[in-house]
Amino acid sequence: MSRASLDKRPDEVASMFDAVAAGYDRTNDVLSLWQDRRWRRAVVAAADAQPGDNVLDLAAGTGTSSQPFAEAGALVVPCDFSLGMLQVGKTGLPDLPFTAGDAIALPFADEVFDAATISFGLRNVVDTDRALRELARVTRPGGRLVVCEFSRPVLPVFSTLYVEYLMRALPPLARAVSSSPDAYVYLAESIRAWPDQPGLAAAIAAAGWDRVSWRNLSGGIVALHTAVRP
Repeated sequence: MSRASLDKRPDEVASMFDAVAAGYDRTNDVLSLWQDRRWRRAVVAAADAQPGDNVLDLAAGTGTSSQPFAEAGALVVPCDFSLGMLQVGKTGLPDLPFTAGDAIALPFADEVFDAATISFGLRNVVDTDRALRELARVTRPGGRLVVCEFSRPVLPVFSTLYVEYLMRALPPLARAVSSSPDAYVYLAESIRAWPDQPGLAAAIAAAGWDRVSWRNLSGGIVALHTAVRP
């Protein structure tokens, strides 16, 4: 499943996220109709991190997805390739160890994390297969992977309405709430180009993960894939 992220260079994607960093969390709330908070709670539950566990939160952005792990007593490392996101996150959550890193060449030693998560970021990586292998490299044997990503609604009628929302309603809504609406047009297109639930599960397994499974959230708008490092 190696892919260029809709023909954008990694630096272009990073710059795009830098541009939306200041209002990123607020915009996500609005565009997801506040469902993103429920999705992130599902990630924390699926990771099942215990107090003292080392957790990698890749594509962490401003750390909104990382803070619940810290509150649960885990030692969470928010990692992202957007310096703008990291700067906003460090300002709001100064106690978290924000780390700059590329998903295809993570700046961590082998087998150091008890769990690794990536939420709404895998589809923006230039080589998803390599990123999945990197996540396996830095996770200890028996450690858990959680991938939360947009997917395919399971009901045909709902799927049609969802695509209409992405391509028709989302751009004008993004213009109303974001200073960089073009970034959200790109995100809508990247969601449409992303594989379905079985396709992503196959890619995770091919990258060396065991016990791959998924469950749908919000009717399949989002899928939560989990796996275990053999």
